[in-house]
Formats: sequence, structure tokens, C-alpha cells
Amino acid sequence: MGNKIVTFTEQQLDNYQDCTFFTRKEILRVHKHYRAMRPDLVPKQMTDGEASTVRLPRQDIEQLDELKENPFKQRICEAFSRDGLGNLTFEDFLDLLSVFSEQAPRDIKIFYAFKIYDFDKDGFINQADLKCVIKALTRNELTPEEHQQIAEKVIEEADVDGDGKLSFLEFEHVVLRAPDFLSTFHIRL
Repeated sequence: MGNKIVTFTEQQLDNYQDCTFFTRKEILRVHKHYRAMRPDLVPKQMTDGEASTVRLPRQDIEQLDELKENPFKQRICEAFSRDGLGNLTFEDFLDLLSVFSEQAPRDIKIFYAFKIYDFDKDGFINQADLKCVIKALTRNELTPEEHQQIAEKVIEEADVDGDGKLSFLEFEHVVLRAPDFLSTFHIRL
């Protein structure tokens, strides 16, 4: 009695609960999962700022069963990491799983999907970004010419303002018409 290790302070748990789509119990489960990847790096107790400073290398995060086979695992990690390189603090990891949870609203999922597909990080999805998406999805089963044709067709169909690239609003319009987007944009732990 009284020897229980406190992973987070009550205030931290309140803050994480306010900023995510998780319950306290789920937050603690996420921490357990995060720590299990690298117990040598991640302390049991994260009450002194470690949750925002200790980082797991992207390569470790990519080995999660839930990400291992995902063709966008590198981009997912980069989109959620504060360093932009895919190395995730616990808070980054919590955000990632919160956005990919079934409780997260569609508009937040669309925002991050756009961020993930924006490979060159210029705030638009252009033909080069689309070719990267197509290549990742088809696992090199198509020719470069077929990648080009598909990218051109997507731009032709979705580019409302005719500037040759998709803005966030144009991307959102396309995704809202995809009925299975929400069912595929999730990760369960």
C-alpha cells in the first residue's frame, strides 16, 4: 500500500483527456504500449516533463503491428512528430493514436490525411505527391506512365480552381465523397 508508481499526475491525465479522444484508462494503456517499444528509453513515471521530451526513433514506432504493413508509416510518423523526422514523444504518439481512434471526428482525420499525403510539405497535394501516394498504395505494381495518368486524372477531377494542385478544401471535398474513408483511417490498440 502506498508504493504504487504514478505514471502521470492527475493534472497531466486531465490535460490528456481534454486534448484527445481517450479516457484515462485508454491513455494509460497507450503509455504502456509506448513504453513496451523501448523500456530502456521510456520511464514508468512521466511526471517531470518526459512525456514531451523523451523521443522514440521513428524506426521503433514503424515496427508497431498496427503500422508495420502500412505503406504510409513513415509519413504518418513524420506528420505527428514535433521534430518532423518521425521521432515521437509520448505526447506525439498519443496524438497519433487519438486521431486514428474511432472516436476522432472526420474533419480531424481529413486534416491529418492531407498532411500525410502532402509528401513535399508545401501545403498542397500536387502531381508529385499523388504519384508518391499511388506508388505506396500499389507497391510498385504500376508503370511510371500509369502513375502519371492516374495523378493527372485525380487532379483533373478534383482541382476546382484549375491551379494544377489540390488545396485542403479540394482534398476535403473529395474525401467527403469517399464513403469508406472513416472505416480505413483508424488504428486500434
